[in-house]
Amino acid sequence: MTLRPDSPELADGAASWLSAYVHIPFCTRRCPYCDFAVVTPIETAVSHRAYIDALVVEINLVPDWGPLDAVSVGGGTPSLVDPELLGEVTRALDRRFGFRDDAEVALEANPEDWSPDRAAGLVAAGFRRVSFGAQSFDPDVLAALGRGHTPDDIGAAVAVARNAGFTSINLDLIFGTSGESKRSWEDSVDRAINLGVDHVSTYALTVERGTRLSKDILAGAPAPDPDDQADKYESAQHRLTEAGFVQYEVSNFAMEGHHVRYNLCTWAGGEYLGIGLGAHEHRDGVRARNLRRLDRYMEAVGERIRPRSGSETVNDREQEAAFLGLRRMAGVPLNATIEDFLGSDSGVRLAAAGVIAVDEGRLRISRPLLADAVMREFVG
Repeated sequence: MTLRPDSPELADGAASWLSAYVHIPFCTRRCPYCDFAVVTPIETAVSHRAYIDALVVEINLVPDWGPLDAVSVGGGTPSLVDPELLGEVTRALDRRFGFRDDAEVALEANPEDWSPDRAAGLVAAGFRRVSFGAQSFDPDVLAALGRGHTPDDIGAAVAVARNAGFTSINLDLIFGTSGESKRSWEDSVDRAINLGVDHVSTYALTVERGTRLSKDILAGAPAPDPDDQADKYESAQHRLTEAGFVQYEVSNFAMEGHHVRYNLCTWAGGEYLGIGLGAHEHRDGVRARNLRRLDRYMEAVGERIRPRSGSETVNDREQEAAFLGLRRMAGVPLNATIEDFLGSDSGVRLAAAGVIAVDEGRLRISRPLLADAVMREFVG
C-alpha cells in the first residue's frame, strides 16, 4: 500500500531510514541569493575529476554503516559534472554501505545543463529522481535571480528527463522576488502543474548575509515583502492541492508515491551522512559539518582525514525531533516535551490564535507559513 506523503506513518517511519547527502560545489555563476558552498570556474582550479576522487576517498573514510534508503546529490550544480563521474560516486556509496532495493537516488540539476545524452547517462548511473532549479517561468524574474535558463528550457528539460527514464521529477520555485507580480507567480505555478511533474517545492526568497542580494538591499534595492510572500504562498497552496498534489511539509508538495525520502529522513530526526564540501551530517547523536573552503577540504581528504569544521552532540533528542518534525503536515506525536510546550505561555497563545492544534494525539501547525516562528517559540 502506498502511503500518502502527509501520513503520520510515513513521517514517523522515516526516522529509521539511513540517508546520504553528497555535495557538488561547481556552478557556472553565483546566484545573487545563494549562500551555499559553491565555486565558479574563476574561483578554483580544482577539476571535476579531482573532486570526485576526493569524494570517493571521503566515502571510504566513513565507519561502517548502511544500507542506504536514500541518496541526495546536491550543490552547487551536480548536472555540470559528467554522468560517468557521478556514477563513480553512487557506486562507491553502494560498495561501502549498500543500497536498499527501493533506494531513492536523486540529484539536482539546472535546466540549461540538460540534454538527452546527459539524462541517459545519469539514468545509467542509477539516478531516478531529478530536481530542476526552475525558480520561475517569468523571464524578468529569472534575470533578477541571476538564472541562466529560459522558461522554455524548463519544459524541455522535464520532457527529456521523462523520456530518459527518470521516475520522479521535481521543480523548485521561488516566490517573492522584487518586481514579481502575483499574476506572474500564479502563472509559474500553473505552468509547473501543466508540465505534469511529480513534485513541486515552493520557497520564499530569503536574504542571507554576505550574498549579493543582501548587499544590494543594503545599498537601497527593495527587500522581499512578507505580506506579498504570504499571499503568494497561500495561492500556491490552493493551486497545487487543487491539482492533486499533497502538501506534506511547509514548502513541499507531492503526488502520491513521490515524496522525497531524504527530506523525510532529515525532518524525522533520522541519520544521514554528509559527504563533500560544506556537507552536514547527523549520526549517532552527533551533528557534524564539513569544511567550506575547497582548498582545505581537498587537503584534509588528501591526508586521509575526514574534513570536519565542527560538531556538536544532540543533548535533547526529543526536543530536536519535535523542532524538525513540526515542519511536516503530519506534525509530531505528543510526548513530555510537547506537553510542556503546550502548557507554556507561548503554547497557550499559539493554540488560542489557531496557529497550532492537537489532533489525534499529534501536534500540528495549522498555518504552515508560520512554522519558523513557531519553532523559534518552541526552542526559546
